[in-house]
Amino acid sequence: MTSKEKNTWVYAALAVVIPGIYVISVFAFGADYATALPIAVVAAIVLAIVVSIVIAVVSRDGGITDERDALITRRGELVGYYVLSAGVIGVLVLVLTEQPYFWLAHSIYAAFFISAIASSAVKLVAYRRGF
Repeated sequence: MTSKEKNTWVYAALAVVIPGIYVISVFAFGADYATALPIAVVAAIVLAIVVSIVIAVVSRDGGITDERDALITRRGELVGYYVLSAGVIGVLVLVLTEQPYFWLAHSIYAAFFISAIASSAVKLVAYRRGF
């Protein structure tokens, strides 16, 4: 398994776990979304950076990437951008219908983490089943 694939697994796990913890804390325990949302975003970024550094240090492949890794990354990111674009259109509909900030913030966050999951899923399928 290349370091790119390991990073993709970590990115996918963080894209599921961090929003899951956020949703539970806001909707089940009643945490204030205005403080919990930035904490969730910063936590995801910091954890992704730290785990990527650990993978780079521990990895035996030396971070070498080939053409296949580049193509898989390109295709996965492209799908992620399409999903994010669809989510932004949904957010624009919410803005045009003058919905509360609570729903705007959550729909933006949902668009980002759904695009991260979609991007990771495409990459992992390409790594496992072939490109």
